[in-house]
Amino acid sequence: MPIDAKFPTEDYERLLAAADIGDAAALEVSAKALEARIKLEAKTIRDKYLNPPATTDFAILFLPIEGLYAEVLRRPGLAEVLRRDFNVIVTGPTTIVALLNSLQMGFRTVAVQQRASEVGRPWVKSKMNSASSGISWRKPRKNWILPARTSMTPLASPAPLNADCAMCRNCQMPLRN
Repeated sequence: MPIDAKFPTEDYERLLAAADIGDAAALEVSAKALEARIKLEAKTIRDKYLNPPATTDFAILFLPIEGLYAEVLRRPGLAEVLRRDFNVIVTGPTTIVALLNSLQMGFRTVAVQQRASEVGRPWVKSKMNSASSGISWRKPRKNWILPARTSMTPLASPAPLNADCAMCRNCQMPLRN
């Protein structure tokens, strides 16, 4: 997953200076320059790092100054444009950890789902094969166990684990009287 930190401090400092002196025209010019610079950085990240399936189809633009991050979010629609047009998510110092943790949980969930589908494939194949041979998976089996080696064998008389236990020694199913 591509993550790149950008420091457009010159544009941000010009914006802060214009805000300090109260010059509305300079403030607007510096805000537009900052927005253009952030879009340029997002385009650079997209072109340089995004290469699905070798990478994720999105990247993270980390702005290490909280005020700069807040200014980018304050610009109407800028974060949405970056995500939609450049596949770049903007994050700052206070949100990077939460974003990475949620992405990690999402990636783990996808990995578990993939492993579960891989585990289920042999079962589906055996179920399909047994359907053609007449074995029903819906009928309950009475006193049958499946040894680790080959075929199913009947249990003559399952022995309880102890006198107080009503569980079968081999399959841990309740015994029937």
